[in-house]
Amino acid sequence: MTEKELLSLKKSELLEIMLAQSREIDSLRAQLEEAKAELADKRINIEQSGSIAEASLKLTRIFEEAQKAADLYLENVRKMPQYEK
Repeated sequence: MTEKELLSLKKSELLEIMLAQSREIDSLRAQLEEAKAELADKRINIEQSGSIAEASLKLTRIFEEAQKAADLYLENVRKMPQYEK
């Protein structure tokens, strides 16, 4: 709308336009807050995924070390005189 068209409007028409714009602004603010909340949730999920992946990797390493220890123990037991054939 041009400036000339705005100047030719009645006060009631201008108020209606302002009210409609105010409602739109409120709606956009609500959408923005919702989007911010969703983004925060996604960031938390990403951070937690990283933590879970790290924990899984650490557990895998622990199990690998435990398996090596068990294999070494069995190897030493088999070398004992009473178990040799």
